[in-house]
Amino acid sequence: MNSKKSLFREYLEALAIAVVVALFLRTFVLQAFRIPTGSMKDTLLVGDFLLVNKFIYGMRTPDRIDGTNIEIPHLRFPAIREPERGDVIIFQYPRDPSVDYIKRCIGLPGDTILVRENQVFINGKPEGRETLVERRYDRDEEATYAYYQIEQDDGVRYTIRRYADGRSSDNNYGPVVVPAGHYFMMGDNRDNSSDSRYWGFVPREYIVGKASVIYFSFDKRTRPAWFLPASVRWHRILNIIR
Repeated sequence: MNSKKSLFREYLEALAIAVVVALFLRTFVLQAFRIPTGSMKDTLLVGDFLLVNKFIYGMRTPDRIDGTNIEIPHLRFPAIREPERGDVIIFQYPRDPSVDYIKRCIGLPGDTILVRENQVFINGKPEGRETLVERRYDRDEEATYAYYQIEQDDGVRYTIRRYADGRSSDNNYGPVVVPAGHYFMMGDNRDNSSDSRYWGFVPREYIVGKASVIYFSFDKRTRPAWFLPASVRWHRILNIIR
């Protein structure tokens, strides 16, 4: 009898330790995030599941009771580095901090951001060397897009897309100066993204972490939801996010 109780206790203690470790990792190191919209197409697709590195920009304790809007005192630990242009970042939506958003960091504190004829300029220079990669039809949005590779001066590369026919709701924007302690974010799907052009800058304290890797991807539109294997985007699993 005692041996059975001892074995049960060992299992219970192991489970408790596992839960504590999982909560610690989720709070301070890694967090899962699911892409709900197409604002980052084709870098990130609806149904991509990501791991977010919360350690790189400085771990922090929770700022609200989970599942509520009740704020609580919190702390942020020193960062390994600050956000950089080109980083894909998870952050709290400035108009509702209980909601997490994901966009690409385009502007740092003090940068002047200008959009002219759909091209982004940072401090008077293009955001990077822009090369047309391809034109492709998106059946979900019923539009043809032109895909461009952006290469920054520091070698960072990423791909954005714009309507191929040149139409856009926001060809021109700014100039605006990013305030101290804030960042300017944009989606890679430039003509279909709710971002800093519409709701302003992101405070440093709202930044959660850097999107690191796609650990799973699921397109429920391709097959019935119960036929999972055919709906998994196997080629996207374990892709590093750039």
